[in-house]
Amino acid sequence: MSSIIKVFLLLAVVVCLSSAQRHKSGQCLCQRIRDRIVSKSDIKDIQIYQATTFCNKVEIVVTNNSGLRYCLNPNLDAVKKIMASIISSSSSSSSTARN
Repeated sequence: MSSIIKVFLLLAVVVCLSSAQRHKSGQCLCQRIRDRIVSKSDIKDIQIYQATTFCNKVEIVVTNNSGLRYCLNPNLDAVKKIMASIISSSSSSSSTARN
């Protein structure tokens, strides 16, 4: 294969990858949302992503003890209770650390 054809093929691949990446960056992280929490004791980490220009929803991403990541519905009462308990425990521990 001639080097000119190789260059054009490489250029085509780069263009395709960059357009696919640009399209993907405008989406939310959570494509599917769970409507229930399996077990509170199985939660290893919770990350909260606020709404941005790329995604107009608040997203809650949970990592369980086995490393599986999933998204929770932030409007569920159980999720709101967990988030409130996390916020209150972190604010009480930070105020204790200051004293």
